[in-house]
Formats: sequence, structure tokens, C-alpha cells
Amino acid sequence: MTRQNTDLTDDEIEELKVFEEQLQSFVGAEAGPFLSWDRVNRAMIRHWCEAMGDANPAYYDADVAVQLGAPAGAVVAPPTMMQAWTMTGFAGQHPPGSDTRESMPVLPVFDQQGYLAVVATNCEQEYLQAICEGDDVNGRSTIESVSSRKTTGLGVGYFVTQLTEFRNQRDEVVGNMRFRILKYKPHSTAS
Repeated sequence: MTRQNTDLTDDEIEELKVFEEQLQSFVGAEAGPFLSWDRVNRAMIRHWCEAMGDANPAYYDADVAVQLGAPAGAVVAPPTMMQAWTMTGFAGQHPPGSDTRESMPVLPVFDQQGYLAVVATNCEQEYLQAICEGDDVNGRSTIESVSSRKTTGLGVGYFVTQLTEFRNQRDEVVGNMRFRILKYKPHSTAS
């Protein structure tokens, strides 16, 4: 713990130290697999590409896609769709067979301490191989890091980084995503 706020009492500093130790105990926590509701398919690829204005022929034309590693007759999905295949439905549920644990189990601990606001700060994706029509994508998540307490323009809080590894039905890693959020108390409620 760093002593960023000298206006804290010794008791508050000790409470903060215990809280930060609790947060660090979540680093390395794993969850998953989180399965996909549907196999990779042309209809969803087309909807995505139309929404994004992406006319890459590999996403529409199997003859072009085969040059990128797609099986004969299949198209490839835009790499940026990697996460979309494993997202929950409107009810917030993953499909049957998915891990039922929270993918970021540290979040309720923040809530209990009054860090109720959240904002996504950045997302880094690494694409390792093509995701092709017919693939069945799943994701496994790990809490990679929790920062020390930070004072930001939004308020006082902590950055949490989650690493998700995406695999296909052959258990091959197709990509990784680091997703970082700030869990914070807005300035008006920070103490």
C-alpha cells in the first residue's frame, strides 16, 4: 500500500491495508470455461460486419477465407468478434455447461466497501489464429492484477485487469484479451 492520502488516520490506513491485502488475494483467481450460445456462423458475422461497416471479403467469401486458414467452404470471423461468441445473453446468463462462478469475483468486495462505480478503461486483444465458421469458442478468465489505490479524475479507486483466453473446440488458443476496469468511489462520495 502506498501512502497517497496523508489525511487518513492511522486506523483508516490500517483498514485500507487489510482491504488491499484482501483484494490481492483475488489475483490469479480463475473462472471458466464460459461457453458460446452458438457456433461461429455466417449470419452473426454478416450482422457484425454490417454494423461495423467492414467489407473484408474473407468474412463473406469462402474462397478468400481459405487463404487465411478457414476450412473449405467456410468463412472467417472478424478477429474483433472473439469476445462476442462467449458473451451472456440478455438475461445475463451463459449457456448450460458454462462455469457458474463470477468471472470477476473481486467486484462484490469492492461493492461492500463502497466502491460502487465502474468504468472500462482499456481493452487489449491478441489474435493468434483465425476463428472460422463452425468453430465453437469458449473463454477462461483470470484476475491478472489489482492496482494499489489510485486517485483519478473520476474518484478514488482500483484498476482491475482480467485476462481472458479464448479457445476453439479443439482446445487451441485463438486469442487473448486483457480487459481493465476502474472500480471507484466518485469524488463526491470518496473518503
